[in-house]
Amino acid sequence: MFQYKILLVDDSPSVLKALKRVFVYENYKVFCCLSAGEALEVLSKENIDVLITDENMSGMSGTQLLVKAREMYPDTVRIMLTGMNDIEVAKKAINNGEIYKFFNKPWDDFELVVSVKYAIRQKYLEQENKKLKQKIQNQNQMLEKLEKEFPGIASKKVDADGAIIID
Repeated sequence: MFQYKILLVDDSPSVLKALKRVFVYENYKVFCCLSAGEALEVLSKENIDVLITDENMSGMSGTQLLVKAREMYPDTVRIMLTGMNDIEVAKKAINNGEIYKFFNKPWDDFELVVSVKYAIRQKYLEQENKKLKQKIQNQNQMLEKLEKEFPGIASKKVDADGAIIID
């Protein structure tokens, strides 16, 4: 059973095939799309963990796809993979698409696999952090409610060594 989902987007079938091969031994369900439009369709149906897209595609560029993905699916980690050595493309992808990583073609398989693993790890740590913050907020609200109902219940007395004094 696949644990994580990756979406690969490139208008070149041979590049998609090569990218898919990179992840063949990983525990990922890999989706491949030849256009940004197809990718948006997959994103709407699947809970994608990582989106890896090329920049130069007909119709919608990779940067435009990354911006839409960020707006519509902010929890999806976004990675740019391009054959262009253009600093402006990189800046747009980073600033507008808020990407996690930027890779040039040809890519290093090992570096790509490791980056995806770290991206997924970071994504789930951030989600766990949000859950814990919500839990703390709920507990604080409950404590405030108890304090209103039973004044002094939340206060504690501590001696000079930091030990709690129980009356």
